[in-house]
Amino acid sequence: ASIFAVTYNYSGYPLVRHARAMVQEGELGAIRVIQVEYPQDWLAEPLENTGQKQADWRTDPARSGDGGCVGDIGTHAYHLANFVTGMMPEQILAEATIFVPGRRVDDNVQILLRYGNGARGALWASQVAPGNDNGLRLRIFGEKGGLDWRQEEPNLLVWSPLGEAPRSIRRGATSMNAAGQRVNRTPPGHPEGYLEAFATIYTEVATAIVANRTTSLADPGLTFPTIEDGFAGVAMVDAVLRSSAAGGAWMPVEL
Repeated sequence: ASIFAVTYNYSGYPLVRHARAMVQEGELGAIRVIQVEYPQDWLAEPLENTGQKQADWRTDPARSGDGGCVGDIGTHAYHLANFVTGMMPEQILAEATIFVPGRRVDDNVQILLRYGNGARGALWASQVAPGNDNGLRLRIFGEKGGLDWRQEEPNLLVWSPLGEAPRSIRRGATSMNAAGQRVNRTPPGHPEGYLEAFATIYTEVATAIVANRTTSLADPGLTFPTIEDGFAGVAMVDAVLRSSAAGGAWMPVEL
C-alpha cells in the first residue's frame, strides 16, 4: 500500500510533470546519467527502542518486509527517476547496510543502475544521514543538458542546457510547459507541494474511474500509479537485497 499510495505522489508535482515532458520531447537528448537520492536522519539512533510507532513498524521485518530503508524511501527515489525518464534499469548492483547496532533491517543503501540504452545511474537512500529531513533529489543528464529537482524546493526546477547558463523554471511561470500547467493549482509565489501532489493523484484516479464507468473518453494527460508500478518497486527491493547478499553482484531486475 505504501509503494502505491505514497511513493508515486511525486508524479503529482507540476515541475515533475514539466521535467517528464522535457525528457519525452527530447530536450535533453539521449539520457546518459541519472542520479537520485533520498537522505533522512530520523533513524540515526535506535528510535524503535523508545516505543515510537513509526520507527517500530518500519524496522520490524515481520511487518515492513526484509527491506528497511530501501523499501521505505528507496522506492520513492526509484519511482521518481523511472517516472521522469520513462526508463527502468535492467540490472542493479547494491549494498544495503545496517549502521545502528541491533537494527534488523537496512538503514542505508547505495545502488548502481544499468539501463538498456547504455545510460548509467546511482541511487542513494539513507535514514542515518544527520542534517537531512526529506532530501529527495533527482538529477538527469542527457547529451543536450541536465535537470535538477528537489522535493524540499518543489516549486523550482533547474534546467542547464549544454554550454549555457543554468535556467530556473518556477512553478506557475509562463515558461512552464503544458504538462506542468495542466496540474498547476495556485498562482506563482504561493507555495504548492506535498499535499497538493497527493490531491493531484487522487483527482486523476477519480477522473479515470468516472470516465470508465460512464464510457466517456478520459483526458489523455491523466497520470497515476498502477499495480505495475507498485510491483516494479517490489522488484527493485528484491534485486537490491539479492545483490547485497551476494556481496555486491550485478543482479537483473525481474519484472
